[in-house]
Amino acid sequence: MKLANELHFVFRDRVNNIDVGPKHVPLNLLGEFQKDVSDFLRGSSRDLDPAQVSVSIEDGSLRLVTAGLSTATTLWSDLQALQKKSFEQVDPLRVAVIERWQAASRQHSDRAYLVNGSEASVRLEINASTSFAKTDETWVAVEKYIRGKVLSWGGKHKASVQIEMEDGTPLRIEASRTLLGNEETNRLYKTALLHIRAEENLLTGAIRNPRLLAFEPHRPAFDEAEFQEMVNKGTAAWADVPNATEWLENLRSRLS
Repeated sequence: MKLANELHFVFRDRVNNIDVGPKHVPLNLLGEFQKDVSDFLRGSSRDLDPAQVSVSIEDGSLRLVTAGLSTATTLWSDLQALQKKSFEQVDPLRVAVIERWQAASRQHSDRAYLVNGSEASVRLEINASTSFAKTDETWVAVEKYIRGKVLSWGGKHKASVQIEMEDGTPLRIEASRTLLGNEETNRLYKTALLHIRAEENLLTGAIRNPRLLAFEPHRPAFDEAEFQEMVNKGTAAWADVPNATEWLENLRSRLS
């Protein structure tokens, strides 16, 4: 999904037979909606500070227009996942907001919540008939290597590395300030190989809660000299075996 800069959060309802809007909204509903929007933008990873987001209130039910979101990669990836009416891989704080909105809509038939972006790919509505669901998932702790283009790194409060993976998926990886501070190579906007610890979904292969352990040497080009060295080592190791295929078949028969 293309990262945009603006989202519209819309609250629709009727109170005392009057449509909710900027000129008519109960104070408690306004406060709840503002808090939900703040929680949704921030997420549990806190890669976006709501204090830095500009907001305007426009006509058309109660509409909050938020701007300054172009760097919030996890926000946009979560919105892409939510288009499928599934909570899979979505930040838990954003899941909690959607669950509150879904429960409230089922209790009040006139109530609905919308999240719309300037891009047509973002069209999310929660009302009495929608049904977002959690799926049964199995997550396991793993260490693995991933490759991606480094988009940014650092952070005032929580250090991280933002990358774009080879399939175009954005990923935020938590990192220690010491590790990033000691890094001598300028990796910005370059492809890097990262050694991470994370949780991996056994069904989908998705990863969550990644943490950077180290940057590894990345050599995308074919190194003929290195390849030939490996061939020579392999040839020397098998020099005493007259027929490799026969040797392998004998080994298999002994193990079976």
